[in-house]
Amino acid sequence: MLRNILIVGTGGFIGSVMRYLVQVFVEKGLATTFPWGTFVANIAGSFIIGIIFALAEKGNFINSEWRLFLAVGICGGFTTFSSFAYNNLTMLKENSFGQFFWNVGGSLFFGILAVYLGIILVRAIF
Repeated sequence: MLRNILIVGTGGFIGSVMRYLVQVFVEKGLATTFPWGTFVANIAGSFIIGIIFALAEKGNFINSEWRLFLAVGICGGFTTFSSFAYNNLTMLKENSFGQFFWNVGGSLFFGILAVYLGIILVRAIF
């Protein structure tokens, strides 16, 4: 159990740092209040988790420890529902309803699409 906690924690640290760097890179120089960094991280993380689980389904590509590290740890730290929720609340408070609906709808639609595309990519390669 402790080993799994350390595996997930290490992955979470890496994923959180990656999310911060993506947010800084994506939002650098943008003059908008839309949370593009969080949006990009959530969609990219969805695509990556689709790849991870598709590889795990193949049997011998990813064992359970690597799946914990990559999916729960890195992807869990990289994608962030709490930032997503806060960004949406802020948009509602600012009466930015168009941005709010784009963020909620776009994140849901493109997130599901990204997971599906990650799975399709792995199936096409293997």
